[in-house]
Amino acid sequence: MIALDTSLLSAVFRRRSSRGAEPAETAVFRRLVESDEPMFVPGIVLQELLSGTRSAAQRRRLEEILEGFEVRVASVEDHRLAATIRDDCRRNGVAAAAVDCLIAAQAVRADAHLFTLDRDFSRIASASTLRLVGEP
Repeated sequence: MIALDTSLLSAVFRRRSSRGAEPAETAVFRRLVESDEPMFVPGIVLQELLSGTRSAAQRRRLEEILEGFEVRVASVEDHRLAATIRDDCRRNGVAAAAVDCLIAAQAVRADAHLFTLDRDFSRIASASTLRLVGEP
C-alpha cells in the first residue's frame, strides 16, 4: 500500500515542456500505477492540491484526474496518532508540522509507505514508524 503526498502529486501533475525528460519520481509513480499497486490520497493532501490551483478550469482538471484515486479522510484514531508522532518528533528534536504528522499517521495506520519528495518526512520517519517509498 502506498500513501501519496502533496509534493509527489504536485510534481507528477505539473506541466513539463514537451522536450523535457520525465523526472525519476514520475517514472516510479507511473510504474506503481501500471502495476496496480494499491494507493490512496489522504484527504488533507487532496485539499492541499486543490488549494494550489490557479483557475477553475485547472481545479476541475485536477479533480477529474484525482477521481481515479481512493481518498481517505482522517479518522479520530489518525488524529490521535498524529499527535503522538508530533510529540515523539519534538522529544527527538525534530520539527514537524501538524499536517505532516497527520499524513504520516494515515500512512502508518494503513500500513503503507509514504511516497513523498518532501524531506521533512525523512526526519519524521527517523522519530516514528513511518516508512517511505524506497526504504524498507
